Amino acid sequence: MQTTVEIQNLKCGGCATTILNKLKALKQVRHVFVDTDTSVVSFEYDTEDDLQQVTATLAKLGYPLVNEKNSLGKKAKSFVSCAMGRMATD
Repeated sequence: MQTTVEIQNLKCGGCATTILNKLKALKQVRHVFVDTDTSVVSFEYDTEDDLQQVTATLAKLGYPLVNEKNSLGKKAKSFVSCAMGRMATD
């Protein structure tokens, strides 16, 4: 199955790099694409459990779905994830 989710706190290519690396590491997730202009993440997955794993991973990184609570802690995590992504591309 394929889906696209809209996330919060996506700021730049550093964020996108971290999201790509973390989601590609999930076994049943493929063809991950992150659009920083529209704050969407597209991917293919096999089961509803895989979809839940993706959304949980995004939230853990600081990028909750648009309809989820965006706490100060998640915003701070997104800055850390962004910085990690920027270092990974250097």
